[in-house]
Amino acid sequence: MIHDIFMPALSSTMTQGKIVSWEKVPGDKIEKGETVVVVESDKADMDVESFYSGYLATILVPAGEQAPVGVAIAYIAETLAEIEEAKQKATQGTKVATPINQQEVKVESELQPVTTATVSTAAKTNGRIIISPRAKKLAKELKVDLSNVIGSGPNGRIIVEDIQKISGKTPYTPTPTTPFPSVSTPTIAPAPIPVNNLAGQIIPFNTLQQAVIRNMVASLQVPTFQVTYSINTDKLDSLYRKIKSKGVTMTALLAKAVAITLQKHPIVNASFTEDGIKYNDSINIAVAVAMPDGGLITPVIKNADVIDIYSLARHWQDLVNRARAKQLQPDEYTTGTFTLSNLGMFGVSNFTAILPPGLGSILAIGGVTPTVVANQDGLFGIKNQMSVNITCDHRIIYGADAAGFLQDLAKLIETDTQSLTL
Repeated sequence: MIHDIFMPALSSTMTQGKIVSWEKVPGDKIEKGETVVVVESDKADMDVESFYSGYLATILVPAGEQAPVGVAIAYIAETLAEIEEAKQKATQGTKVATPINQQEVKVESELQPVTTATVSTAAKTNGRIIISPRAKKLAKELKVDLSNVIGSGPNGRIIVEDIQKISGKTPYTPTPTTPFPSVSTPTIAPAPIPVNNLAGQIIPFNTLQQAVIRNMVASLQVPTFQVTYSINTDKLDSLYRKIKSKGVTMTALLAKAVAITLQKHPIVNASFTEDGIKYNDSINIAVAVAMPDGGLITPVIKNADVIDIYSLARHWQDLVNRARAKQLQPDEYTTGTFTLSNLGMFGVSNFTAILPPGLGSILAIGGVTPTVVANQDGLFGIKNQMSVNITCDHRIIYGADAAGFLQDLAKLIETDTQSLTL
């Protein structure tokens, strides 16, 4: 029998994927559960495993090319004798297969949306070693015994850095074992800007950029409004100077402050549905991060209101590192209930953020600047202030809701910063 390998839907918004690499070549033997191909989704590279044992008969979509979700990208033959039949099938115009029913894709788990392939995201219980294709290739080259390797990737997955560490071939910086690891910079560094001379060229959008475009266009259909507020940051700056040596960034502090404030304003943490307002049962803060090769991604700090600031900061740094390495799992960038976009480190004083699809609010945070202000007695002085601007879905959130949220956020930052460390 001949089986199709379909382009999987790795997220609810994914409409097409790009083949990063084929881990097998036509004619290779394939075992059930073995990685066959690496697919680039909207925001991550994921391994796709075979549901069947057999032989990779023919590849329909080569590495570097894209295909819609649900379209066949290769054929697996159960026997050697069927390989030629699969090749003939590929030459008979079946390369562009009919996509599988999109509603059926949504019903399934985001990590198992098709019937002939599944995405490897967790260690199996049958003792099989879970390892990325690149790490597996490197381990083979360096003759590393995988049974001695402890995976540091998601769900214990062995990644390239693990192989490099055990082989001693490249410098390795061990994970800090102290409760509060220090960092050398106070904020997340911006993604490097390419300096190639691209004058006169047209560079196609990559998969991530295409996803961003789709989301931004979809956002135009939502009626939104913005509210701006100025917040004194003297106490927040003082707290930051005290705890930054313990690995806490300003982004982590702001995410924590927003999460605590959202506890009092569940409507601002809610989202619109056709059936009514969806009040989320957790506060998951998504923070926009620029990607080195273009586009952006929003890693999610789950339950940010209840975890301590030091754990939150460590988790945030890990999310950013894995986001830029395209190692995030879908639920680590699709489960946000409120979004932050912080451009303060670029010297931006204020800006307006576009509301992401499916969310009720996004907060744009500008940089801190010394500002002349008057106190209640009419005396002037210099205060450090930052401008924040919230964009809301006006179908569920009204001006008073947004204003009340910003007022309480300002009160926390200006007078009660110690609550951020509790």
